[in-house]
Amino acid sequence: MAEKSKQLFERAQHSIPGGVNSPVRAFKSVGGIPVFIEKAKGAYLYDVDGKKYIDYINSWGPMILGHAYEPVVKAIQDKVADSTSFGAPTELEIEMAELIKSMAPNVDLVRMVSSGTEACMSAIRLARGYTGRNKIIKFEGCYHGHADSFLVKAGSGLATFNIQTVPGVTAGVAADTLTAAYNDLDAVQELVNTHKGEIAAIIIEPIAGNMGCILPKPGFLEGLRSICDKEGIVFIFDEVMTGFRLAAGGAQEKLGINADLVTYGKVIGGGMPVGAFGGKKEIMQHIAPLGNVYQAGTLSGNPIAMIAGYTMLKTLKDTPSVYTELNEKTASLHEGLDKAFAESNVPYTINRFGSMISVHFSEKPVTDFASAAAANNALFNQYFHAMLQEGVYLPPSAYESWFISTALSTEDIQHTVDATRRFLKNL
Repeated sequence: MAEKSKQLFERAQHSIPGGVNSPVRAFKSVGGIPVFIEKAKGAYLYDVDGKKYIDYINSWGPMILGHAYEPVVKAIQDKVADSTSFGAPTELEIEMAELIKSMAPNVDLVRMVSSGTEACMSAIRLARGYTGRNKIIKFEGCYHGHADSFLVKAGSGLATFNIQTVPGVTAGVAADTLTAAYNDLDAVQELVNTHKGEIAAIIIEPIAGNMGCILPKPGFLEGLRSICDKEGIVFIFDEVMTGFRLAAGGAQEKLGINADLVTYGKVIGGGMPVGAFGGKKEIMQHIAPLGNVYQAGTLSGNPIAMIAGYTMLKTLKDTPSVYTELNEKTASLHEGLDKAFAESNVPYTINRFGSMISVHFSEKPVTDFASAAAANNALFNQYFHAMLQEGVYLPPSAYESWFISTALSTEDIQHTVDATRRFLKNL
């Protein structure tokens, strides 16, 4: 029994809403008491009760090289002696922007912010200011942070808590957010035709990670790019999860699709609170102080976040074998899980792209939010707790992608597969 975690959760509920600072952490979807983490190193988490777990969340993506990666830790320790914040320009911000530009396609200018939510919110504001239009198209089950515009049929925590209409989001804001099913190009075309000349942007997770790992069907993203070109719509890739994880150039490089604007999150800070948005100069020059679209933040370009992110990204750029290793380890996990499930009579689908993977208890392909929601998610909850008992920490929701790090060992993967096989045999 995780006695200390239980005590901390009870204590937390007296001072923090629901006892957590981000809803999915409450374990409401899967049930039970959330595990409170004390530390992490490499591929492992250690909870306050002293239990060790193989980590398949990796802080929801950024720990590509594992927890407490020593060069990043050392860089933070050295930099923090100069102070934690200035609220003034630094050379490091320039170096970080130049590094991102050198890695990511179609990024001429970059603006640093403090979170993925802020990056996506700012990108939408910029698209509206640039086009003079108000409406946006997003996709059911895609989550772009908790800004008002994005909380319409969003995935991730909203799906976990079955929140589809969010109090506090005005009818006007909701009316300006149009939604379509992921992978449904015809639905997007219909929305564009119905709202001719009114749509400022289409924003999408190129590989969705907030309804499980969902891949775009062949031609889907290409079709969206074509619609945007034809209609003068700004095409935004939300690469908070995929940026620098799937490849040095993110999903744009991996999929060969050009976005007009790209948003980034915690990956570019090595797990520190940070974000960025960037893209074509023609659009980005409308951001203040160059243009009239206002965006600001005292902690934007924070030196501690910048040095952590710079150290991480420079390692990824200089060591392309990282991506080969990530893909091979994820493929090995996929193959092992496939074999374990094939030995049982349990319906399943495994989705994988690069170092993102998810298991769905479904006999049908999972290609959008509706098919993800139609899976046997109650069985996933049982699976989650069985794996937790086995020392394997999965995302506490059927609507989340798993993330792999290079720190994961062959033995860790085998243990995960064996634990899955034991769970299936005990059903």
